Amino acid sequence: MEPETLVRDHTVYACVMGSRAFGLATEDSDTDRRGVFLAPTPLFWRFEKPPTHAEGPAEEQFSWELERFCELALRANPNILECLHSPLVEYADETGRELLALRGAFLSRRVHETFTRYAHGQRRKLHADVRTHGAPRWKHAMHLLRLLTSARDLLRTGALTVDVGDRREPLLAVKRGEVPWPEVQSRMTRLAEEAERAAPGSPLPAEPDRRRVEDFLVRVRRTSALQPRPYGEDVQRVVGGGGVGQR
Repeated sequence: MEPETLVRDHTVYACVMGSRAFGLATEDSDTDRRGVFLAPTPLFWRFEKPPTHAEGPAEEQFSWELERFCELALRANPNILECLHSPLVEYADETGRELLALRGAFLSRRVHETFTRYAHGQRRKLHADVRTHGAPRWKHAMHLLRLLTSARDLLRTGALTVDVGDRREPLLAVKRGEVPWPEVQSRMTRLAEEAERAAPGSPLPAEPDRRRVEDFLVRVRRTSALQPRPYGEDVQRVVGGGGVGQR
């Protein structure tokens, strides 16, 4: 079965990510769509297994097969966890709603390591830009500040909030290059240090609830094998945060 067919006919969850979900959209912002599809269980009985992910069919659209999505979420992948917490959910069927109900099972203090590792990689790229071009890519600097803030607050509260809320204008000022690079660096360092201090006493559990997630996945696979159903049955369309338009 072609990847585009799996996305079209077997999506269980779809949302908008990127600047629109973060509350940082401007007039020229793209609409980044992310989703999860459930490959029918009989496809796994063949030598050639279904794909773990798929691009398209629309522009700026990317989807993961449910098992791969759960694996990455259990590893505290920042992009995957934020996808689960998007305020702009466009589609969720029964399986998708169960996945959303499991959001807390994926969260653990592992986020400190994964978010920090990702942030370090992005910060190295920004420093390379400064050395090469004399200035960072300001849009990337803005998003790194957003990520570091999200990680700190997640470790402090145990809740992942994607929309930046009242931090929108200060972050957009960074994107426009209106904040001196040394000040941006200072903010990044402070946020990383605050996350470091928050990690030991975080309300998050030490590990994710892997068994709960695995039970969900096994049950979904079994249902797919015994009771295959066409795409579109039991559809619930949910749009949060005022839809996908510009803020």
